[in-house]
Order: sequence, then C-alpha cells, then structure tokens
Amino acid sequence: MRDLASRLPSSPGFWRSPVRGRRFTAVLGLVLLVGVTVLFVTGLLSYAAYNPGLDPVNDKTPDKGILGFYLFSWPAGPAWLYRLNQGVHVTLGLTLIPVLLAKLWSVVPRLFTLPPVRSLAHGLERISLLLLVGGGLFQFVTGVLNVQLDYVFPGSFYPLHFYGAWVFFAAFAVHVALKTPTALRALRTLRDEGGDDLAAPRPDPPTVSRRGALWVVGGGAALMFVTNAGRSFDGPLRQTAVLSPHGGPEPGDGPNGFQINKTAAYAGIDPAETHADAWRLVVTGRTGTVRLDRAELLAMEQHSAALPIACVEGWSTSDQWWRGVRLRDLAARVGFEDDPPDVFVESLQRRGAFRSGALRANQVADARSLLALSVNGETLSADHGYPARIIVPAAPGVLNTKWVTRMTFGDLG
Repeated sequence: MRDLASRLPSSPGFWRSPVRGRRFTAVLGLVLLVGVTVLFVTGLLSYAAYNPGLDPVNDKTPDKGILGFYLFSWPAGPAWLYRLNQGVHVTLGLTLIPVLLAKLWSVVPRLFTLPPVRSLAHGLERISLLLLVGGGLFQFVTGVLNVQLDYVFPGSFYPLHFYGAWVFFAAFAVHVALKTPTALRALRTLRDEGGDDLAAPRPDPPTVSRRGALWVVGGGAALMFVTNAGRSFDGPLRQTAVLSPHGGPEPGDGPNGFQINKTAAYAGIDPAETHADAWRLVVTGRTGTVRLDRAELLAMEQHSAALPIACVEGWSTSDQWWRGVRLRDLAARVGFEDDPPDVFVESLQRRGAFRSGALRANQVADARSLLALSVNGETLSADHGYPARIIVPAAPGVLNTKWVTRMTFGDLG
C-alpha cells in the first residue's frame, strides 16, 4: 500500500523534476504579475473603444451591469491609439503563453496536495488557484482562437472574453495577495532553502538547471513575439508574423493592396447593388432624409486624412491616405450644422458581425472622420468597401464600416 501511495500524484515522491522550486515559480509569477495586469488593462480599454454604452448595436455584453463602471467616450485621437493598445494586448498575450504554461507546470504538485483544505486562508488559495488556472486557460485559448479567426467555441467571443477576464483577474488578484510575501522571500534568496514545498524530495538527475529552464521559457516567449508582433508594424517584420492571422503576403498590390479582414464575397456583397445606377446613400437626421449617389458625394467638398486600420485580432496597417466627405459635413446636410451628434451606420453586408455600427458625436465631429470614397489616390476596391466606407481615427476596424448604405444621425446613447 505504501508503494502504491508513492505512485499517486498526491505523494511528494511522485514529482521528480529537479527544476521545480519556489524561486523558479516566483520568477515566472513576477513576469505574469506585470504581464497579466497590462493584458487586463488593455483588454478593458479595447472593450471601451467599441463604445458599448452608445447603442445596443455596439454592446455585445448587455448584462454587464457594474462591470461597465469604467466606460467612457472613446477619443478620436491620437489616430494610432487603438493600433497601439490592441497591438500590445494581442502580442503580449501570445508572448506570455510559454510563461503561463511553465508557471502552471511548476505548481502542478499543489493541485494534488492532501488534505485539500487545511485552513481558511488555504481554502481561499485553493479556490483562487482553481479559478486562476481555469480562467487563465480559458482566456488564453479563446484569445488565440480569436486571433486566428477560428470561432469554434460556443457563443460570441466578446461576452465570453469580457466576463472571463473579470473572473480570471479577480482570482489573479486574490492569488497575488496571498502569495506575494512568499514570492518576495523566494526572490530575495540566492538559492532555494529548506522547506521548499515545490522542490522534489527525491529529484531525478538534472538535465538542465533552473536558470537554463528560465532561458528556455524566455526563448519560447521571444519566438512567440517574433512570429506575431510583425502584424503591427511595416516592412520586413511583417513577413515574420507567420502565426498571426493572414500571415501570407498582402492582398494584391497597388493603392488598395493593404490588409483586409472580410472580403466583399465573404460579406455577401452583390456587385449589382454597388453599381452607380443602383447604389444610393440614405442620410437621415433632424431635417429629414436625403439620398445621395456617388457622383453627388464626389461633388461635395472632399477632404483627406492619413489613418491606419487596426483590428481586434491585433493586426494593423500603416497610415493610408483616405479621401472623401467629412462625417460632420453629412450631418450638416440633415440639420446638424453646429453640433454633429452620434451616428448609426448600416452596411450592405449580409454575413458576419458588425453589419452596422454606431459612432459617438466626438468621432463624428473630428475633421479626420470621413465617408471615404478613395484611398491612396484610387477608387476604393470592392474588398475595401466600394462604393463608400467609414474611416475614423483611433476606432476599432469593425466600426470603420464598409459598403455603407444608410447613416442616421441623432442621439443614440
């Protein structure tokens, strides 16, 4: 019986790796303490960028309640704001995967310790550990699947990732509060001392030192960074992002040859609907409704803006030169000359999320916010939203609605 007990995961002798130890775990924990905090903050900011309080069409988590306490009107500048935020969020999340896996591996013996609860503090630690491990795996797995545009999980990514983030970070905060004193003592020690409940009592012969194991984890994190970060930059680095979505060459070449997410074919756009004889932009506001064809839009005063496109999956483009009619000028056509309000934008798109979107008044009022008709000196391609698309500084890519057919100005929030 004693021999059988030693073969169970609950026995200290079952775990034989000489690498495990408090200091090894503490180093990984410190990296995750900083990294996960940054992920949580940038994730909340990414959610705020969708302006979910503006209109139900933007709110993918209508039952969030007090979890939306921090929401604010997302600014329209600087133009690279969302590009930076989402690039950091996605790239850091992928980079931390080897660190997270190593941390989980390092504390696996604790999941099998008996008795399962020895005190109130120990019980809180066990519950937080369960939520921490489950929540961490859930957040990272759903995040990776979203980056890869592989929506195999049930339900919508937005509420799953949003609510999961709060559960994970709450457990993370409790775990940090309980374990920080132990971690600091371990980090102050040059070598692991006696009483290390993570160190194997009868370790196997070492094949790598603990320092070497940390270098392996760091190398894995660096590899994840190199193979993902390039989608947030231009030049040669973009070609190294082989694990990011659309990891191949840019779609086509020429003025319209820059990154897209949804093609016109995927969105179900019928070319007959976008033909000059058929397409009209319907604009509604305080003084009624006007219908404008593309020629009439081109006859209005044209403005240009150099703006990037940044997507929630982490990829972004450099600044492209967009040209078209300012949103605030369209608002003026329907009675909002001095105080452009919110706008509800509808697309010809038939498939996929965000067939419509809402923008705040501060975004409409910005002089760089356009109903774009051309890009980089050439008429928009079908995949980039011909005959007209929204382009707004610092907004998530999905709110830069393509194939626009209707705009309704008014207070939406």
